Amino acid sequence: MGSAIYNWLDERLGLGEAMALAREKTVPVHRHSFWYYWGGITLFLFIAQVLTGVLLLVYFRPGADAYESVRQITYQMHFGWLIRSAHSWCANLMILAIFVHMFSVFFMKAYRRPREFGWFTGFALMMLTMLFGFSGYLLPMDELSYFATKVGLQMPAGVPLIGPAIADMIRGGAEVSEFTVQRFFALHVVVLPAIFLPLLGLHLWLVQKHGNAVPPSEEAKPADERRSIPFFPNFFASDLAMWLIALNVLALMASLFPWGLGKPGDPLVPAPPGIHPEWYFMSSFEMLKLLGRWFPGAAGEALGMIIFNLGLVLWFLIPFYDGEKNSGRRGRIAHYFGLLVLLMLVVTTAAGYHGLK
Repeated sequence: MGSAIYNWLDERLGLGEAMALAREKTVPVHRHSFWYYWGGITLFLFIAQVLTGVLLLVYFRPGADAYESVRQITYQMHFGWLIRSAHSWCANLMILAIFVHMFSVFFMKAYRRPREFGWFTGFALMMLTMLFGFSGYLLPMDELSYFATKVGLQMPAGVPLIGPAIADMIRGGAEVSEFTVQRFFALHVVVLPAIFLPLLGLHLWLVQKHGNAVPPSEEAKPADERRSIPFFPNFFASDLAMWLIALNVLALMASLFPWGLGKPGDPLVPAPPGIHPEWYFMSSFEMLKLLGRWFPGAAGEALGMIIFNLGLVLWFLIPFYDGEKNSGRRGRIAHYFGLLVLLMLVVTTAAGYHGLK
């Protein structure tokens, strides 16, 4: 019966062709092969985000009842606290995984020809993921998320000339309110997925088309010294094992450190001490604070936004600077640029949290 079912599906869907293609695909094996798994880990966490998000969507009510619906999910629905905690932890783990994946791709020079569009789509997916995190963080509308969103919206408001108008449009008014929750909810569950899913499909197709890049140190080796393994079943089995490890980490974090729910956000009370954006925005927030101290007033905010956006543009366009193999001096400069960006992210994030103490 199993053979008959497979033959029926193969005749209509071409399963045999897909299996043959999977067997032909190979994955390089070298001392840096560990970094190949982070793209798959990010994909797994996205799938977990979708599944837990759909379950939360059944009970969540955007607008004025947002806080009450999250309170009911957390304290009244069976296992609601676990689903919500898994969704929140998964968001943070996914952003961490996508950062690791991005830097591993950068330092292995996997943005070079012909993989430029893999880099561009990956960068766009990272930015969309951070927007997912920012838009979803407000939805509980508790005290922490309310004031943290107010702080986070100071960054687009700092854009010269058009910044205040952009912030008002995002908020749906001059202040964060129930209208902001409705806008963020629409962004979180409709607009961003509609953009993210086709882009993800393109990114995965590009990875399959061009294969896994090898770092320059491996490219320099003679062809007979390079090793590879079939994608299916060898690498596929290892990838599934990494998914299982990620699932265990997610389950432990969600159950041992459940995501809390504070008091309702109240615009009439002062912000509690220590309010700050989520960790993945802490670096940019801290850089804006530092520049604000050195250049008080609107000049510091404008300079901070210019430097931050210039850095993003340079990061996005790196394939045009270091796009060829054996690029020599350009390759070394790009490598040091990546180290500088990584160091700045770590140092400013740590400084931001240290300043909260």
